[in-house]
Amino acid sequence: MSWTATTRYGLEPAPAGLALVQDLLNTRSAGKPRRPDLLQTDEDARTWLDQALRSWSDETRRPAPGIELTAEDVQGLRDFRDDLGRIVQAPAGDPTPGSGPATSLLTLPTGLRLDEHGVIHAEPRGTGWRQPASLALIEAYQAQSTDTLRRLKACRNPRCSVAFYDRSRNNSGVWHDVRVCGNAANLRNHRARQRAVADQA
Repeated sequence: MSWTATTRYGLEPAPAGLALVQDLLNTRSAGKPRRPDLLQTDEDARTWLDQALRSWSDETRRPAPGIELTAEDVQGLRDFRDDLGRIVQAPAGDPTPGSGPATSLLTLPTGLRLDEHGVIHAEPRGTGWRQPASLALIEAYQAQSTDTLRRLKACRNPRCSVAFYDRSRNNSGVWHDVRVCGNAANLRNHRARQRAVADQA
C-alpha cells in the first residue's frame, strides 16, 4: 500500500480505511518545509485519487469505485477536504468552530448493501467529488464507531497542520513529529518565558 500524501511526511498511516481520510487531509500544502498541494491541479488530483483508491482497496479488500473527476469536481474535493480538516482540528466537543457548519458535509449520499454473506456494507453514492467524499465520510463514521477517529489529529503547530494518527497510550499526542514541531515549539515557549522574566527584572 502507498498512501502517498501521508508517507511523504514520514508518517505511518492510520489503521484500516481511516488511512483514506488521513491521506485526503494530507494532500494539503503542509509540513516543514511545506509540501505541494496534491489537489492543486486536475492531473495531480486524479493521480492522487487513483493511488489512494488502490491503497484503500488493498487495505479493505473491497473493489475500488471508478471515479471520474472534472475540473469542477477537483474544486469540490478541495472544499470538502477543507471542511473535513476544520472538524479534525476542532477542540473536543466543538465540531464546527468558526463560521458555522461545513455545508459540504451535510449533503453526501450513501447507500447500504447486503452481501452474499449477510454482511451490510455502507457504499458511497453520487458522482464526481461526492463519491470519494462519501467514501471518506463512511470510513470516518466507522472509525468513530470503534472510537479511533478521535486519534486522527492535526499537528498543533499552525505552520505545519499535518494529519497524524496518535498511537500514544493515552491519546495525548499533539505533534505529527516531536523532533520537527514539538522541539521547535518548546524552544519558542522557553525563549518567551525567558523574555517575560527579563522584562519583569
